[in-house]
Amino acid sequence: METGQDAPLRIIAGLPMYNEEETIGTVVTKVLDYVDEVICVDDGSSDSSARIAEACGANVHRHRANRGYGGALKTLFAKAREMDADILIILDSDGQHEPSDIPKLLAPILAGDADFVIGSRFVDGGGSEDMPAYRRLGIKVITAASNLSSDLEIKDTQSGFRAFSKLAIERLRFDSEGMELSLEMLEDAHEKELTIQEVPTVIRYDVPKGSNFTALSHGFTVLAWAMVSLSQKKPLLVLGLPGFGLFAAGAAMALNAVNGISSSVDALVGPGLTAIWIGVLGLAMMATGLVLQSARNFLRHLLVKEFGLA
Repeated sequence: METGQDAPLRIIAGLPMYNEEETIGTVVTKVLDYVDEVICVDDGSSDSSARIAEACGANVHRHRANRGYGGALKTLFAKAREMDADILIILDSDGQHEPSDIPKLLAPILAGDADFVIGSRFVDGGGSEDMPAYRRLGIKVITAASNLSSDLEIKDTQSGFRAFSKLAIERLRFDSEGMELSLEMLEDAHEKELTIQEVPTVIRYDVPKGSNFTALSHGFTVLAWAMVSLSQKKPLLVLGLPGFGLFAAGAAMALNAVNGISSSVDALVGPGLTAIWIGVLGLAMMATGLVLQSARNFLRHLLVKEFGLA
């Protein structure tokens, strides 16, 4: 594909695929209008997805067993490196993403303005057709937790429509096999100082098998990962503040129990013991938050001193 540079860039599209025989042929055919090659990772499908994708011109790599969304993306990145791709576009194989939006994602990379581009539903010009209200709320909660952890201010952390420059393809590494990879990838890009941008895109929810990769159970998994990540990076926020709240509640209950000392002993023991364990739990959480924050600051200082890393 000619891009106006001295040599043509090799632009590859990667599609995770799991039992998508109803849509994969159409998606592959449309995507090939905008890229040089399409790679499909058949993640243990039991239908004819792989055969149809190959017949439509895709290069198919097969997983013997279903590894999950993250496992499929690991394979796509490995294949992109093997093929010396200059740009990798990731989109779903169920028809939710519009291939005609691919040039929008390519533009910031081709201009040298970004290494990692997200097709976003929540920036001006973006949107989602028939997105359920509970899904919209879930994405907002996950995005808020992720942004607290990374300070990236990404509006759509759960969009699977993404583009990566050659630098990002070479540098990005991730461990997750499930949907939590969407957040891990953003954090890894941020830590490696890759430039991230969002461009508007519209995602459809009226496709035959839409939302395979964003089911409710996956949402809880991603949110749990975001909260764990947040607790590692900002332990005072996640542990210290709730700990202080528990300690304050315990102290208030203890004062209330003392005020009622003129009442019977039985009435005093229950609230008193409750106040004690709540207060102790609060103190433990505050202490843990302080220790973790101190350890994080020490390690950061050590990295800066020894290796010049922030």
